[in-house]
Amino acid sequence: MLSQTRYRMLYLIGLGLGDAEDVTCKGLKIIKNAKRVYLEAYTSILTVGKEALEEFYGRSVILADRDMVEQHSDVILEDAEKEDIAFLVVGDPFGATTHSDLVLRAAERNIKYRVVHNASIMNAVGCCGLQLYNFGETVSIVFWTETWRPNSFYDKISQNRKHKLHTLCLLDIKVKEQTIENMMRGRPIYEPPRFMTVSQAASQLLEIVEDQKDSDKESLAYTAETICVGLARVGTDSQVIKVATLKQMTSLDLGRPLHSFIITGHLHPLEVDMLRQFTDDQSILA
Repeated sequence: MLSQTRYRMLYLIGLGLGDAEDVTCKGLKIIKNAKRVYLEAYTSILTVGKEALEEFYGRSVILADRDMVEQHSDVILEDAEKEDIAFLVVGDPFGATTHSDLVLRAAERNIKYRVVHNASIMNAVGCCGLQLYNFGETVSIVFWTETWRPNSFYDKISQNRKHKLHTLCLLDIKVKEQTIENMMRGRPIYEPPRFMTVSQAASQLLEIVEDQKDSDKESLAYTAETICVGLARVGTDSQVIKVATLKQMTSLDLGRPLHSFIITGHLHPLEVDMLRQFTDDQSILA
């Protein structure tokens, strides 16, 4: 049973990576006793919808989009000094900086908080066989447009590779996005959700090095032949892992979201043996 000292505060609860049943026992007890339950709905997704969570929890769940969390957090924090408020996050609560900001806002109002951790993509990527302590700085890859093609993450990948470290690439999610026209006109019309795939990420990464094709090959952070790992729906029954060269990755279809991507660094023999399970081309690991 939850002690009385754990009541009347903000709880940030990790939901894990799979479905409704991945919540911890501790987290589920808090959810069932909370006055209000919010589900953060823009940094990641589960394989099930809000309705499945509500059925499993036996509670109604309020969707919290980016605007609510970042601009109107007072709505979430209202009466949190007198009532239990549960804020649910796919993966682990501190997998995104947004949630650190929510904690700071609570602290400014002298609202106590507690975190219930869970598995996140940051540690679950070990399922592919790459050893976690061989990873360097994580990067995010966003959708390019015709006029906006950011590649600042390239330097971080370069530094990781120089230190023989792997790079986990978190792929872009677009949820409840508006066109510039609808935003300027104040029309609450939103674009369909988009989730970057492994092949889209690989294509953008490949374009970056192809733009530098006249450079010395030794100076490139990676090449078309660099070994990469594509992951989809990690932590679910439909999890998929594929190992291929960067160029091969551009044509792979790993199915439904969410996808993640790894650019490998130096491979330990044990890592190579593990990766062999997930490739259709054994020659790339020779």
